[in-house]
Amino acid sequence: MDREISELQGVQKTLMLPLWGRAVFSKRYPEMLDDREAAGIINSLDYDFNEVEKAFGEYGGLSYIVRARKMDDAVKRFISEHPRATVVNIGAGFDTTFSRVDNGSIHWYDIDLCNVIALRKKIIPEGVRNRCIAKSVFDYSWFKDVRFNAEDGILFVAGGVFHYFTEDRVKELFIALAKNFPAGELCFDGQTKTALKISNRMVRKSGNKEAMMYFYINNPKTFASWSPLLHLKSAEPYFKNIKRDRRWKISTRMNMMLCDMLKMVGFYHLKFEG
Repeated sequence: MDREISELQGVQKTLMLPLWGRAVFSKRYPEMLDDREAAGIINSLDYDFNEVEKAFGEYGGLSYIVRARKMDDAVKRFISEHPRATVVNIGAGFDTTFSRVDNGSIHWYDIDLCNVIALRKKIIPEGVRNRCIAKSVFDYSWFKDVRFNAEDGILFVAGGVFHYFTEDRVKELFIALAKNFPAGELCFDGQTKTALKISNRMVRKSGNKEAMMYFYINNPKTFASWSPLLHLKSAEPYFKNIKRDRRWKISTRMNMMLCDMLKMVGFYHLKFEG
C-alpha cells in the first residue's frame, strides 16, 4: 500500500497534505481538533513527510486543522437541524470527518477517484452509514448513488478541492448539484487570485508541480450570477473566531491576521433553491 501511495501523481498526491496537517497538528493542539484517526493512519504508513513539512511549516499545518474544524462545525450545525441528513464529502481522500461528527443517524458518502477510494478502503473501513463512491465528481451518475430525501436534508462539503479545477467546471458542478438536490447546501473553502498564486508557489516548493490550482474567488457574490438556484448563505474569513495561540510563531500569527484582513482565503456556504 505504501508503494501505491508513493505512485500517486498530480492532484491525487495532495491528499497526503491535509492528512499530515491533521495528524501532526491535532496532536499538538487537540483543543482545536481531536483527530486521533488521522494520527493512527500516519503511524501505519511508511511515507516521508520531510519535504511537506519544509514547504508548509507551522502556518500550513495549522491551516489544515482550522479547515477541518470549520468543516466539522458546519456539519454539526446542519445535522443539529437535520439529524437524519445525508452528507457528501467531495474529494474525500483520506479525510476522517465522519468519525468526529457522526450523530448515529446521518448517512455519509466519501467520493473520490477509483484509485484513491481503493486506497482509502484499505485504511479507513466503510460502515453501514458511511460509504464510499469511486467516481469523478464530474461523473454525475454518482447522483443516483446517494440517499436523498429532501425532508431529511443534504449537505455537500469540499475541503481544498475546487481550486484544482477551472471556473467553468466548478460552475457546471454547482448548477448540476442545485438542479438535482433542491434545498441542499454546500460548504467549501476558496482563495482569491493573489492567494492562489502564493499557494501554487508552495505546491511547487513541495515538489508536486503537477498539482497547480486554477479556480479562485475574488467576489463570492459571483455565485448568484451563475444561476438563480445558487444563494450565498455565508462567507467568512478563514481564521475568523480562531484564537491566536501564544505558542505559535509570531510569523504564523501575523500571516493569519493578514490573511483575514486582506480576505485572501475564506469559507463559503451556498444554499440551493428548493
